[in-house]
Amino acid sequence: MKPCLPLSRARPLWLRDARWELLLFGVFALLLLGLGIGLRDPWPSDEPRFALVARLMVEHGQWLFPHRGHELYPDKPPIFMWLQALAYLVVGNWRVAFLLPSLAAGLVALALVYDLARRLWNHRSALLAATALLLTIHFTYQMRNAQIDPLLLGWITLANYGLLRHLLLGPAWRWFAVGCFFAGVGVATKGVGVLALLMLIPYLFARRRGWHRLALPVGGWRWAGGLALFLVPILGWLLPMLLTARADGDPQHAAYVQNILFGQTVHRYATPSGHFHSPFYFLGIIAADWLPLSLLLPWALPAWWRRLKRHDARFLLPLGWIVLIVLFFSFSPGKRDVYILPALPMMALALAPLLPGLLRRRDVRATVFGLTALLSGALTLAAALALHRHPAWAGRIEQSLDPQIWWLLLSVGVAGLLIVASTRVRRAPLGWLLFAGVLWGLYGLWGYPMLNGDRSAYDVMAKARGIAGPDATIGLLAWKEQNLLMAQGPVAEFGFLKPWPQQYADAITWLRQAPAQRWIFSLDEAMGSCVDRHHAIHVGHANRREWWMFRADAVIPGCTPGAGTDEDDTP
Repeated sequence: MKPCLPLSRARPLWLRDARWELLLFGVFALLLLGLGIGLRDPWPSDEPRFALVARLMVEHGQWLFPHRGHELYPDKPPIFMWLQALAYLVVGNWRVAFLLPSLAAGLVALALVYDLARRLWNHRSALLAATALLLTIHFTYQMRNAQIDPLLLGWITLANYGLLRHLLLGPAWRWFAVGCFFAGVGVATKGVGVLALLMLIPYLFARRRGWHRLALPVGGWRWAGGLALFLVPILGWLLPMLLTARADGDPQHAAYVQNILFGQTVHRYATPSGHFHSPFYFLGIIAADWLPLSLLLPWALPAWWRRLKRHDARFLLPLGWIVLIVLFFSFSPGKRDVYILPALPMMALALAPLLPGLLRRRDVRATVFGLTALLSGALTLAAALALHRHPAWAGRIEQSLDPQIWWLLLSVGVAGLLIVASTRVRRAPLGWLLFAGVLWGLYGLWGYPMLNGDRSAYDVMAKARGIAGPDATIGLLAWKEQNLLMAQGPVAEFGFLKPWPQQYADAITWLRQAPAQRWIFSLDEAMGSCVDRHHAIHVGHANRREWWMFRADAVIPGCTPGAGTDEDDTP
C-alpha cells in the first residue's frame, strides 16, 4: 500500500488546492445538517421523549435511572440523553442542545469516511464519497433529527474506522483498540452497537483465502486486549447502575435493570411488538431512502464484483459488513428504516474509488438529472394543485400541517426546476447538490418555524396556560411527552404508562382536592363520555389529536371512561 499523500500535495477535485476543497465541504456540510437549529423544539415521535428525559436529568440529578415524568424510562440506555444534557449545560438552550449530538455524529461520520477513503485511495475519491454520503436523503434527514440512531451511526462509524485502519492499513493496534472501544460505546447507547465487530468476519475470510490489500497483524494477546476494551464502556455504565439498584433495593430499579438488559434487546429482536415487515423490506429502503446513492448501484455492483474477483480486501470488508448488517436485521420480524442506517457510511466508502469514473458517464449523469427533475416537478405540481384546486388529499394533509407548507414546497420545486434548467445533464451531480441545499435550507429556516407550533405542541400548551391562568396547576391526562415538555407553569401528571381509566380516576381525585386552583388537560378519547363538553373548553388540535381542558364542574359523577389506547406519534 503506497503511503497517503498529505493534503498539500493531493490532486484537487475542482479547486487549485485540496485543502480549500475540504474546508468548503466542511462549511457546506455544517450548513446542510445544521441550518434551523434553534428554530424549533423537539418533534414527535421520539425527540420529545429523549429531550424530556434529558431535562429531568439536569433538573433532578437522576443520571443512572432516567425518568419520563415520575415514572422510570427503561426503553433505552441513557447515553444519548446524557449527551443532550451535557450539551444543554454547555450552551444553556434546549432548542439548540437537543440537536447537537446528532449534528456532531453526522459531521464526525463524514470526516471519517473522507479520511479513510483518502488513505485507501486518494483525495478526489474521498471527497466525492463524503459528498455522496452527505447528499443521500436518508443520511441528511436522520442527522437533522434528535434520535438515538444518528448517534449510533456515529459510534459504529468510529468503530469501523478504527477496525479498518488496523485490518487494511495496519498493523495499528491502537486503532484496533479504538474500534473495539467505540463498538462498546455503541452497545451502551443502543444494544446493536456490537454489530461493528462483525467486520472481523469478512476479515478472517479474506485472511484465510490470502486476499490482497490486507494487513496481517500478529499477536494473540493484542487481539484479546483490544476486544477486552469493548467491555470497558459497557461496564462503565452497567456496573454503577447494577450496584445502585442492588444497594437501594428499590423494586422499580430492579424492574428497570431487567427491562433494559433483556426486554429491550434480545426480547425486542426476537419478539417485537410492532413494525412488522417482510424479509425484503430493507431492499426497498435502500432503493428509495438511499437516493441518489442507490441510483449508482446498477453500475457499482458489476464493478464491485470485478474487484472482488481480484481479491481486493478494500471492497470485501465494507461490503461484506453491509451484507451481514442487512441480513441480521432482516431475520427479525420487526424492522424500521433506521436499523440499517449505520451501513450508509460503509456504502459510501466502497463507492469511493468508483465515483470519479461513474460521474463522468453520461448515463449516470442523466439518471441523477432525471431524479432531480422528477422530484422538483412533483413538488411543484403537488403544491400548485393544493393551492389552486385544493383537492381532498390536500385537505387531509392540512389537518396535521400548516397550510403554508404548500408555499414552502412550491418554492423548493420551482427552485429545483431552475437548477435543472441551468445545470442540465452535463452538470447533473452539481444540480443535485444545489437542489439538496435549497431543500434542506428552506426546510430548516422556513419549515421549522412554520411547523413548530403544532408539531411540538408548543401552541396548544401555551393556549392551555392562557385558559388556566398563571397560577393554576394543570393536570395532564393521557398526555404525550411533548405535552409535559412544552407545558408552561405548574403542572401535575398521573403516570404515562398507566391505563387511561386509572389516570382519569387519579386525575378526578386530584382535581376535587382543590377545584378552584386546578384544571385537567386531556386527550379527547381519554375523557370518554364522563366529561360534559358543554362545560369543557376545546384547546385545539396538535399532533393529530384533539385536546380539552375542564374543571370539576364538567365531571359527570359516577362515570368511568372505558379503556383506551393511543397510537404512536409519527414524524
